[in-house]
Amino acid sequence: MNASDTALAVRARTAFLRACRLDVETKKPGNVSVASAGHGMTSAQFIASAGTAAAGLFTPHARVGVRILEAVRRTFDAVGCNTNLGIVLLAAPLCAALDALDANASIDAAQWHRATQRVLAELDIDDARLAYRAIALANPGGLGDAPEQTVHAPPTVTLRAAMTLAADRDSIARQYENGFADVFGAAGAAGAVAPSTEHRAMLDTFLTFLSNWPDSHIVRKHGAAVAQSVTRDAARHRANWRMAGCPVESAAFDDWDAELKARGINPGTSADLAVAALFVALAVSSKNA
Repeated sequence: MNASDTALAVRARTAFLRACRLDVETKKPGNVSVASAGHGMTSAQFIASAGTAAAGLFTPHARVGVRILEAVRRTFDAVGCNTNLGIVLLAAPLCAALDALDANASIDAAQWHRATQRVLAELDIDDARLAYRAIALANPGGLGDAPEQTVHAPPTVTLRAAMTLAADRDSIARQYENGFADVFGAAGAAGAVAPSTEHRAMLDTFLTFLSNWPDSHIVRKHGAAVAQSVTRDAARHRANWRMAGCPVESAAFDDWDAELKARGINPGTSADLAVAALFVALAVSSKNA
């Protein structure tokens, strides 16, 4: 690995860790944050998970399945629970794609997107086997239970094919089907992310995902009707928040956060997608730093 490769990898890893920290630094309704623990987890567990998962995700030239399994194993060794499976499933192809970029210490979003699409096209049955093991280890309550290609049996198709089978019911699986179109689209919408705007960008991205379609994690835990009601609430809250000038602190969001947690509702998939999008946006924003 030459100096330029190292510089690119350092920038990307820094962006990933910052996106994960923003996930808990930003008070996002229903999610665990520094200001508001919930769902039996704390922000410290999420921060520790990011640091240990990064070692697996950024293994140079490793297969996607290897990155997924190593990141999940390291997470469980560190915190003993599932804090970041969705983030890992999204980050692994993105990290693998970085290996194919020009070794010039800059990250171009369009090139990265194309490289990610090539990585997805090359996924094989071994990637599926390793990802299944990771999902089974994380045991995320319903994820991986399906009539076809359940993670509790050996896969018979590639990882992308398995994800495509789940794409209509899982927003993370949909990224594998559509070439991460939603992640790169949200990253582009976030634009250049500066330190003064990064918390606002995280919250806006989270609310955009949550208001555009029902959160997969909520659907699995509480059913489609509850998930759809949260999506409607998110659209209303987001519109009011934007009309108020997008403040980082919001009493309305605090109240909604308390209500969601009291009901045990966690928009976890929307948070995972927001982390992936901010990972991309932060990495691209840092290219000329």
